Amino acid sequence: MNQTDQTPTSAVPPINRQSSGRWKLFAIIGVCAFPLVASYFTYYVIKPQARTNYGDFIDFVTHPIPADLNTTTLDGKPLGLKQLEGKWIMLTVDGGACAEACSKKLYDIRQLRVAQGRERDRIERVWLITDKVPLETLLIREFDGTVMLRSQADAVAKWLPAETGATAADHIYLIDPLGRLMMRFPKDSDPNLIKKDLGKLLKASSIG
Repeated sequence: MNQTDQTPTSAVPPINRQSSGRWKLFAIIGVCAFPLVASYFTYYVIKPQARTNYGDFIDFVTHPIPADLNTTTLDGKPLGLKQLEGKWIMLTVDGGACAEACSKKLYDIRQLRVAQGRERDRIERVWLITDKVPLETLLIREFDGTVMLRSQADAVAKWLPAETGATAADHIYLIDPLGRLMMRFPKDSDPNLIKKDLGKLLKASSIG
């Protein structure tokens, strides 16, 4: 009787299967990370020699979000900035009395979000309140939609870099969807110029 040798129908040997699985995993990670990497490369590297951005870039490696901000909602519930990851965050800092300059920043970030049109849902507005002064009801209503968080003043001051002669309360900051502080806008910023920077970042990145 003739016997016919048959090749086993089992799949690829275990070693090959493991290797294939690893490559698939790397491919998935690469696809997920590519949009953000590409946006940073485009904005940081591929640009004219003349400065085209209005805001100042911040080295997020040396300015990570500190654990001791101890941020809470107005009713005292813990809510960290890390919990807002996944969106671009326009951040402003001030005391609860919120004088004219503070109110203007809140107005500006509200209007800047609206000005992005269909992209506006990718942006979150956050106000870090660095004291325990009660907020006026009218102020809360006027800027409804802004995430208002009380925080530790000392921790905020150490975290957020300010221009020479200025404080964190003089600036508007931008945090990327991965929770990394990346940009600071000048004191008494021109909202039209902030709008251009924000628009370019949203266009360059599909994340957030």
